Parts: sequence; structure tokens; C-alpha cells
Amino acid sequence: MSYFSFKGIKIDGIAAAVPSTVVKAESFKEQFGDEVVDKFVSMTGIKETRHSATNQCPSDFAYVAAERLINQKNIVRSQIGVLVFVSLSQDYKRPSTACVLHKRLALSSECAAFDVGLGCSGFVYGLQIASAMLQSSTADLAMLCFGEVSTKLTHSADRSSVMLFGDGGGAVLLRKDKGAAPIDGFLCSDGNGYKAIIVPGGEFRNPNAPHDDFVWSDGNTRSLYNICMNGQDVFQFTISDVPKSIKAYWEQTSRTTDSYDVFALHQANYFILKQLAKKLKVPMDKVPVALDKYGNTSVSSIPLLLCDALGQRDGGKVSVFATGFGVGLSWGGVSFTVDAADIYAVEETDGFFEEGIMKTPSNVEGTDNKKTFCK
Repeated sequence: MSYFSFKGIKIDGIAAAVPSTVVKAESFKEQFGDEVVDKFVSMTGIKETRHSATNQCPSDFAYVAAERLINQKNIVRSQIGVLVFVSLSQDYKRPSTACVLHKRLALSSECAAFDVGLGCSGFVYGLQIASAMLQSSTADLAMLCFGEVSTKLTHSADRSSVMLFGDGGGAVLLRKDKGAAPIDGFLCSDGNGYKAIIVPGGEFRNPNAPHDDFVWSDGNTRSLYNICMNGQDVFQFTISDVPKSIKAYWEQTSRTTDSYDVFALHQANYFILKQLAKKLKVPMDKVPVALDKYGNTSVSSIPLLLCDALGQRDGGKVSVFATGFGVGLSWGGVSFTVDAADIYAVEETDGFFEEGIMKTPSNVEGTDNKKTFCK
């Protein structure tokens, strides 16, 4: 297990954004039947999710969240020296989405910008990467962005995923501060489970995979271009490897469940949250839940959860343990302290980067002499 620890770096703000379109689980009763939907809601706790519009990308939600932090915290944009975008979905095959966000946020050319391709564990990995960049550079501020639009990868007939996933994004502002409480945690991965959550077709390994719909062994219909998840493998990994690593980390750092005010667990489903809490002996009143309103939003679930649970609170220091786990297989946990006043309520947006829609060579080459910007 890889442990990390950073001193002198503060989480100075957390923001999140979701699309305005609400899709209720009960709307699938005509398609799947009352019994299937009611069982799904009872097991997962997901009553509704948010679906992105046709042209919305993960970066659109990250952009809104990052802009809010910049405006709320009165940030001088030229002082942001690091921009990291964590997602498994990009605006384009080339370039990195972080560069698109860099342009939209009007950051300095002296700001490093790059993508990290991770899903459910991405909040923890992202904090480690951005903190390391700050600690080892002359930069004073880092913007860590997240986003996912999993609903665009689900099959409409796949009852295991079409009601499960939701879209959204978030951003975390990191600042150098000598008096800040430590940010520390651990990172793990197991590539043997790479097939457990996968979209097999469409990229360079399987560029010409058939587009046919197949009935899979779990009885669900999906193509090779949809999210394919082995629920049993994911569940077993979540309730065995994840709590084992967390307990080892707590032992390493001499922490207990009493060390934290809030346990921000990746919002996979409610049954998994209860099982994890039981394994870790964490009281459920310390485990906030947002998946009932947003579903499983992958890399965005932890910032979205914190904004939903703490975004309406008055100020005051909050000690948080956050853990992300899933696609990869990849997982990690992190401890940090944040002022509740620096966590903002979830924002809705239907905006997208209009300039980024390119349908002709002239759109790419700029020969049409037209420029449009985000709504």
C-alpha cells in the first residue's frame, strides 16, 4: 500500500455542479415493471439521478464548479499554477481536457494542466497528485477538477446501470498554508480486476468492436460500447479489500472512527455504504448519503456528496475521511480537515462549451471568423 502525507497544504474550497434534468427511478416501471424498480430502489437507495444534455461533457460541470470557487474566493487567476482534471471521459481524443478547461478558465500560460484517467477512486488520487505538485513547485494554488457523464455510456435496456448512474462534476481549490492540518492517505490498485467495470469497445484496443446488442450472463442487454459491470466481483472487492486497506491505514496513522466528524464514502449504492460502515464500525449518522438524489456519479461522487451534505452549514472545522473505490480496480482513502464555510451548495447547470462543437474544418481552423462561448 502506498501511503502519502502533505503538510502546509489547505483545502480552500469545494464546489459541485449537476445537470438540471432529473430522471426518477419510478419512471422505469413501465419498462421494467414495479417489482424490478422497487427492488432496485430498496437495494441501492437511488430514487433519482441527473442526466446531462446531449452536448454536455464532464468538463462543463467541472468548469462551473471551478468558476464558482474562483469567484467566491476572489482568486487571481494568474496565481493558479496547477490544473488537474480527473475523469474517464474526455472532450476529445486529442488534446487533454485539462487544456480546454485551462482556456475556458483563462489561466496563465505558466499553469501546468493535465488529465488523470481515473473513475471512482479519482478524488483521492487527485488530491495526492495536486498536493504533490504544489509541494514540489513554486505554485501557491492548484485547481483539482472532476467530472463524469456515465449516463451516456449506459444501455437503455440495462436495468443494472440505467437507473444507477448519474452525471455531474466538481472542483477543489488547494492552497499553500503553513498552518494547515495534514492531508494524508493511501492508494491501492489491482489491475487483475480491469474487466470488472469496463467499456470494451470504441478506443484503440477494440476500435471496430461490433455495435450489436447482446444479452449478457446477468440477463441484461447491452453492447460492447456500454458500461459492462460484474456486480458480484465489484461487491466482493468493495467489502473485502477496501475495508482491509482502510483499517491498515488507520492503524498506521493511529486513528479510529472517533477521529472523524464525517465519513465521505464513494456513493456506489446504499447497500454497499451500509456494509462498509458495518465492517469499519462507523455509525451511520456520520455517513452522509446523496446517491438517493444523484445516483452513482463515479469520480464526482465525493465532492458532490460533501457539497450536498455540508454546503448549507455555517462555518466550522470538519474532520473528514473520504474513500473512493471502483473501476480499475482502484481504491484509496484520505484524511483532511476543511472549513464548512468553504464548501458550497450544489449548483445546477445546462450550459456547455459552444465553441467546442466542431462540425466542419472551418470550425477547427477558425476560418469562419466566428467565436461563441459558454452559455
